[in-house]
Amino acid sequence: MAFLNDEQTMLRDSAKGWVQENAPVSSFRRLRDSGSPIGYDPQVWHEMGQMGWAGVIVPEEHGGSDFGYLSLGLILEEAGRTLTPSPLVASALGAASALVLGGSDAQKSEWLPRLADGSVVATLAVDEGPRHAPDKVSTRAEPSGDGWTITGAKSFVLEGMAADLFVVSAHTGEAIELFLVPATAAGVQRTRLTLADSRGAANIGFDGVAVGADAKLSGGLDLLEKVLDRARAGLCAEMLGAATEAFDRTVDYLKTRVQFDQLIGSFQALQHRAAGMLMELELARSATEAALAAIDAGSDDVPMLVSAAKSKMGDTFHLISNEMIQMHGGIGMTDEHDAGFYLKRARAAAATYGSQAWHRDRFARLRGY
Repeated sequence: MAFLNDEQTMLRDSAKGWVQENAPVSSFRRLRDSGSPIGYDPQVWHEMGQMGWAGVIVPEEHGGSDFGYLSLGLILEEAGRTLTPSPLVASALGAASALVLGGSDAQKSEWLPRLADGSVVATLAVDEGPRHAPDKVSTRAEPSGDGWTITGAKSFVLEGMAADLFVVSAHTGEAIELFLVPATAAGVQRTRLTLADSRGAANIGFDGVAVGADAKLSGGLDLLEKVLDRARAGLCAEMLGAATEAFDRTVDYLKTRVQFDQLIGSFQALQHRAAGMLMELELARSATEAALAAIDAGSDDVPMLVSAAKSKMGDTFHLISNEMIQMHGGIGMTDEHDAGFYLKRARAAAATYGSQAWHRDRFARLRGY
């Protein structure tokens, strides 16, 4: 486990207490059953904003705390334990990073304070097909008067139905660039998606959407990769929390379930499987925390460490969610039990911002294989 300073320890402990009390898994179940079109509870998000969680990586001059990515990862880990859906990854991490790293002073002043207090939800709109491929962009941004006209479509946009602002990747004919597109702009079309893990997502169309010259961020494809790596690392932290909770619940069940007049936790085969899960979980934790710490340190190894973490965390969450179902037996297969929620979240999160296979391939390329 990473060494935490006093402020980070307090942040983690307060996040743990608040999430357990105000956003337990039972709340997620009620939200799922309600058929919410946005996929999260607006009141929960409002309270997160009031606590400053949406502004953890935002500079102080723009209303945030500038507390760093590892600190935001601590919050995401606790939220992950109870499967709490929120725009933290999409807005407070992904979109906020795009503005912090590539925004002009005017863009930062306009958007970051509202992102930091949670009054505006923003998200990345970068993928266009069924698989993650941020460098394959057919959406076009064409010069028009003193601005740009954006035409194209983006798929599986997180928080796409709730977003007030999209950070859109588009090809200018010379390079891939990122543009800020308000959701209210004429020509923006949303199509809600129903995902296995009941999170909010949408396909977004841009039909000749006109934006000003000041809509473009600085940095191009390099900026996009930096932003995605930050979103990936934060998602790993959320997955780590969910995997940890799934493991803890499974171990607790092994300690209480009696079969053949014995606790099933006394069976050596199940003990070996639990030990294997714990080892994989600790490796995944180390990889995730290393990636977040590298981002805070400005390390040149961030892309490689992030891909190592996303690949490892995807495999680990997949394993533990499977074992949770299997070790709980028949009850684990029912919707009345929470095990299925963790399995579905494992599958959806693994595919977001690059699957295990995608990141293993990227890691190999970065290592020169």
